[in-house]
Amino acid sequence: MNPVMIEIFGMEVRWYSVILLIAVILGIGLLIKEGKKYDYAKDFLFNMAFWVIIFGFIGARVYYVIFNYKMYLNDPISILKIWEGGLAIHGGLIAGILTLIVYCKRYDVRVLKVTDMVSISLLLGQAIGRWGNFFNGEAHGGATTLLALQQKHIPDFIINGMYINGVYYEPTFLYESLWCLLGVLVLLVVRKYKYLKVGHLTALYFIWYSVGRFFIESFRTDSLMFAGFKAAQLVSVGLFILGIGLIMKIGKKSKFEDLYKEQVGDKIKF
Repeated sequence: MNPVMIEIFGMEVRWYSVILLIAVILGIGLLIKEGKKYDYAKDFLFNMAFWVIIFGFIGARVYYVIFNYKMYLNDPISILKIWEGGLAIHGGLIAGILTLIVYCKRYDVRVLKVTDMVSISLLLGQAIGRWGNFFNGEAHGGATTLLALQQKHIPDFIINGMYINGVYYEPTFLYESLWCLLGVLVLLVVRKYKYLKVGHLTALYFIWYSVGRFFIESFRTDSLMFAGFKAAQLVSVGLFILGIGLIMKIGKKSKFEDLYKEQVGDKIKF
């Protein structure tokens, strides 16, 4: 699969960059639409998304580089070439959440309510963003056969894209993308629950994504490693526990207390 979408005046425009841009645009659009329902100022959400995305990308890259530092010792300038791939979602998630917390605290806005709204947008962005890995020929699983892929009813263009250097590979990027997309639908349905409380969507995001990522990661061949374990699986376990803990904490509240649909934002002006 050619990672270059088009070349303009000698400059390459890569599929990876374009797909990430699409993911960002659609994610922000969905966030602003959700925030409008609860009286959150558009400028507040847009500016927050801007900083979260900036630091999220930095965190995703730093996280990846730390685990692969030997690759960059002789060519440190290549650390800046994020369009070639090499972003770790967990690094971006950690940096993004920290940025969001600081931003919300700065304007005295409730963090969990905002993360609830962000959760759906984030899953959508992840579902789209994984296709950048497809065009870069990365984030795939182990070697397989053409017949095995066809038996899974995988579209031909994906099968062809997974034919790398004479070998067919499992399209784990596709599995994660579909899992995230299904998660978007689940969260959209759960969001309509009458007694949904603030924090429930955030907790469900942690649980949903972590479960899928933990099992999908076991099939990947390019995993970042820590002390002999796959780092993504370790982080997934931690986020899963965090999600369960958050649900347990929320469960201590009364049925009608702190309902998601009753929490509105401040009309912050910029």
